[in-house]
Amino acid sequence: MEAFPPAQMIKLSGQMQPLGTAPAEVSLSVHQLPAAAQALGAPAAATDGPTPAVVFCHGFPDLGYSWRHQLGPVSQAGFRVIAPDQRGYGGSSAPEQIEAYGLGQLCGDLAELLDALEIERAVFVGHDWGGFVAWGMPVLFPERCAGVIGVCTPYTPFPSLEFLQMMFGDDPEQMYMMWFQEPGVAEAVLDTRARLMFEKLSVQGIDPAVLAELGVARESGFNFNPFIDLEGLPTVAPSVLTEEDLEFYASTFERTGFRGPVNWYRNIAANGLNYPAVGTQALELPTLMLCAEWDPALPPELASGMPALCSDLEMHTIPKAGHWVHEEYPDQLNGLMIDWLKRRFLASNKS
Repeated sequence: MEAFPPAQMIKLSGQMQPLGTAPAEVSLSVHQLPAAAQALGAPAAATDGPTPAVVFCHGFPDLGYSWRHQLGPVSQAGFRVIAPDQRGYGGSSAPEQIEAYGLGQLCGDLAELLDALEIERAVFVGHDWGGFVAWGMPVLFPERCAGVIGVCTPYTPFPSLEFLQMMFGDDPEQMYMMWFQEPGVAEAVLDTRARLMFEKLSVQGIDPAVLAELGVARESGFNFNPFIDLEGLPTVAPSVLTEEDLEFYASTFERTGFRGPVNWYRNIAANGLNYPAVGTQALELPTLMLCAEWDPALPPELASGMPALCSDLEMHTIPKAGHWVHEEYPDQLNGLMIDWLKRRFLASNKS
């Protein structure tokens, strides 16, 4: 893997934030590479206008660094690539107000980032929570969105708190998204256990049948909150992180804490109320869905409704891959993503 590009701090304008929200000065810590192949004279875009950039949106608990295996190859394929630490994470701003982490603000940050970088449109790639942000872009900012790639996260409404209670009961400790709702509770556990969390959770895929045999599957009575008792959580598979990766993640979250990231979850109810079209509105732009066969959090069957909503959809499942598929199987994921990007957005591949 080539060296990960250093971060640049980019101040956002605040012009794309939802109406009626309190102003907050936000800067994003951004990693980017130019379109290497274009610099060598590659053909122009297959679609009208310049070749779109590719913006990578990380999930929870993660950083722009999680795309370290993707930036170089996608850049070499002819695309400018951009991977920010999103609002509340890493080197980026982390406003105090919970309301500052709604979907409108998160998508607005990306639109403002394009303005700051003088980019007209981009393909948005999202994993985990970043997937919901990526899928929000064609609904909230359609003029800035050339396409979407979902990595594990399908185009679907974010689950409501009522749905989670119906599925997991009223005890918030049984489901991490419910446990995250009370300010300060999750932070009190996670802020002092950053290294342990990445050691226990950043692991390769494991067959769901094996998880059931180990007694750590939902069907076996295991709860859906791995964060609440990290010391008692068994290590079920090898890590997807090197020791250098682990140190980077641990040191970053030990410095920043988890208040900003967890605040994303504290906007679940508001997001459903304020942005009901996200996950329900039909999409007509090019979309690619990359599922991981053994993802326990976002299994491939969650994407089953996408063909009815996405008129220009391509879908693939990477066998035996877990939740961190972009780190566990980067070559397979990069191959599928680059093939699709070239076919859809580079003139030399236009049929």
